[in-house]
Amino acid sequence: MRFRARLKRDWRFWQGLNRTLKRVKSIARDSGDLLCDDLQAAVDRWRNERALTFEGRTLTYGEMDAMANRYAHWAKGLGLRRGQTVALFMPNRLEYFPIWYGLTKVGVVTALINNQLAGQPLAHCLDISGAAHVIVDPETSPVFEQVRGGLERPMQQWVLGSAHGDQRDLVQALKSCSQLPPDRSVREDMTAADTALLIYTSGTTGLPKAARITHMRAQLYMRGFAGATGATAKDRIYVALPLYHATGGLCALGAALLNGGSVVLRRKFSASHFWKEIVAEGCTMFVYIGELCRYLVNHEPDEDETRHKIRLAFGNGLRPDVWPKLKQRFRIPDVLEFYGSTEGNVSLFNFDGKEGAIGRVPKWMRGKVNIRLVQYDVEAESVIRGTDGLCIECGPGQVGQCIGKIAGDARTEFTGYLDRAASEKKIIQNVLARGDAWFATGDLMKMDSEGYFYFVDRIGDTFRWKGENVSTGEVAERLSTFPGVEEANVYGVEVEGADGRAGMAALVVEGAFDAKAFGDHVARELPPYAQPLFVRLLPRLDTTGTFKLRKVDLVEEGYDPARIKGPLYFHDPKKGYIRLTKAVFDRLAAGAIKV
Repeated sequence: MRFRARLKRDWRFWQGLNRTLKRVKSIARDSGDLLCDDLQAAVDRWRNERALTFEGRTLTYGEMDAMANRYAHWAKGLGLRRGQTVALFMPNRLEYFPIWYGLTKVGVVTALINNQLAGQPLAHCLDISGAAHVIVDPETSPVFEQVRGGLERPMQQWVLGSAHGDQRDLVQALKSCSQLPPDRSVREDMTAADTALLIYTSGTTGLPKAARITHMRAQLYMRGFAGATGATAKDRIYVALPLYHATGGLCALGAALLNGGSVVLRRKFSASHFWKEIVAEGCTMFVYIGELCRYLVNHEPDEDETRHKIRLAFGNGLRPDVWPKLKQRFRIPDVLEFYGSTEGNVSLFNFDGKEGAIGRVPKWMRGKVNIRLVQYDVEAESVIRGTDGLCIECGPGQVGQCIGKIAGDARTEFTGYLDRAASEKKIIQNVLARGDAWFATGDLMKMDSEGYFYFVDRIGDTFRWKGENVSTGEVAERLSTFPGVEEANVYGVEVEGADGRAGMAALVVEGAFDAKAFGDHVARELPPYAQPLFVRLLPRLDTTGTFKLRKVDLVEEGYDPARIKGPLYFHDPKKGYIRLTKAVFDRLAAGAIKV
């Protein structure tokens, strides 16, 4: 029976892999076929079918293309040349995808700016884009106005709405632009190695970095998911993720639009409206980030949550404890979890749906992929090398850093960031052979004997305490099982006189917090070295636009009661969790309390 089950899993895996490889095998860096050519072929085939639906308005493929062509001619009219950049700073809306699709038709690069940014992070992203023009809407224009005076170079603001002062009215400007495709000759010397987009890292631990997304890399995203999901022209994909990020803006759109399907786009995710809209629009798939799924399972029951036609949910970051709840409660037949990063050359798919795994590399595939796990020293923050100077591969069950070999083909190339120094930091030399080069994902994983990969933690999130490596993700997962804990963000903080970093947890709780019961739970669920030394309660946790928890500010604030508002606790070795007062803090700082 076990043999038959394994054979069935292998067959599902092979089917998914084969679909994906068929779609991406012709992608090449020197090819003249660009991302916009892929999309144009879809338009020509399904011109009269619906493509995008947003807030009650629907565009057919032909109408979407006509809108894109107007933006292409607008850019040409401004004298923008191939390789120059336009910044796009808007929330999800109907025009978002047609804007950057149209700009690719004339070789112009679009910098997709996180619409939730403001202040210094926003100015930083605009500055490094190198753009002289920015497209905004009434929601983001006031935010841009607040930083424009501090930008490194002047930036012309184009508003999809009422314009004031020296702002330009983009709606009016587009009226004189042709709906016909621009002459293909404007990009005749371009190849798939040219840049199509700038997509920024989430900035969970600092300022975002701009990843250079070539046409080739964007094709891998869009074509890859067109194959991996098995989507068809009958599918409608619900997208509540931000389009400035690759998961929603490339993976989900590619799955729909390169197969003749359609996208139902929402301005932002809402657990209250999720199932109602999916049922109303007849959606058959949705794309997720792990936290989105956790919000859904924590939400009160909805009469529409099992009346839908969803056949597949696909995305990344789905926590092992949430996975079965998502499938069972909402009756979702299949989940396709994947792993990848905006800038990296490592991708994994869990085609056969094993709960908790982020992907798989069976033994028979090992020689054909560029993915390996190598031993990593968390304390020294470096790979472990043997006596020969090369890295040491991990065995089954061993935790190590996931790396991807850099080679010349489309799937293994590392294009990196605009910042050359930042790109070089992500490359490890002489890994498994002299002269080789590998992309360091910065993620710790483990692999079992069947080739399934499991995410452990981000390097930097994992810390060392009492001689042991502590995974913030695993600790947060255990804390979240305590009744009343709605969210948990775990990180390491330095304690005067102690080696390593002690664990600290920021919690969002419902109702009164029972410190005694929480301490009992922690003692049962976690080994002593992994038990948080400090706990603080917050009304909410700050996240990025893709629902990743921000830690940088929490780490900086530490556990000083003079800096922290709200309840703060310390794990006293004799009394359990007690309120962390100034007196206790002073004793800790003086080394009077042994930790």
